[in-house]
Amino acid sequence: MKISFVIPAYNEENYIGECLESIFKEAKDKNYDFEVIVVDNASTDNTAKIASSYKGVKIVRESKKGLVSARKAGFLASKGDVIANVDADTRLTKGWIDKVISEFKDPKLAGLSGPFIYYDLPKNNNLMVKFFYYYAFSLYLLNRYVFNRGSMLQGGNFVVRRSALEKIGGFDDKHFSFYGEDADIAMRLHAAGPVKWTFSFPIYSSGRRIAAEGPFTMSSRYTLNYLWVLLFKRPFTHKVIDFRFKGVKNKLLQIQPRDMKLEWISTVYALVILIFFPLVIIIMISYYFHSLGRTISSRY
Repeated sequence: MKISFVIPAYNEENYIGECLESIFKEAKDKNYDFEVIVVDNASTDNTAKIASSYKGVKIVRESKKGLVSARKAGFLASKGDVIANVDADTRLTKGWIDKVISEFKDPKLAGLSGPFIYYDLPKNNNLMVKFFYYYAFSLYLLNRYVFNRGSMLQGGNFVVRRSALEKIGGFDDKHFSFYGEDADIAMRLHAAGPVKWTFSFPIYSSGRRIAAEGPFTMSSRYTLNYLWVLLFKRPFTHKVIDFRFKGVKNKLLQIQPRDMKLEWISTVYALVILIFFPLVIIIMISYYFHSLGRTISSRY
């Protein structure tokens, strides 16, 4: 099995080195068949220069700026049986590649994904993030096993089988640029085979977006876009804000939302969801089984 690492990178000179080093560290003294592709997505810094300094790394140029366009360009240039989509600010956890090889021994598996562990956020912030993942995981279980509408992928930490991705038409850079791209792939890939999301497949990532947006603003935005894609097959948020921090390499980031008013609104929204979420789940499941019962009765 050949693994193609595809890494989109726009002005990632502060992060791309550690990302690549984590891949080669995991592969050291192992007989893995893999390739590493860095997609220079119209960078204006030293991203491409740093990436090309690593032996065996292939640089692909993509002038159309956008995460999905970069993923698509990397996929088209790849040759692997499975495509490992990781971001430039991620770092592989120990056993990450072994997990990919083990899971994809199942010929039916179309996709594999797991959570982020933010290496540059304080521990208490990671506990808050973990709570969000449990909330998202409950939506994933409902969506996949009850409503059979799709699955869940974590953008920046997902692996897809090449044949399955080709079957669904690849990445949709016409309708998606950043937000909702993972929800779109998860929903469409679900039709090609099982898509597994598991807590046992984490990856380290920078928490720079959480630090700049605020944890509640970011989680609310991602949840809204996830639901919007499921309902309307389009993202809710189209404008993408790039967050870059200078002089903070390998330092803990402090949560300092740039829009505190939006963060407070998102906090209230999150508390309302927390209170009413169990009731909503019960109603949704009850409605599903009630509809299923009526369907069965009408047949007989």
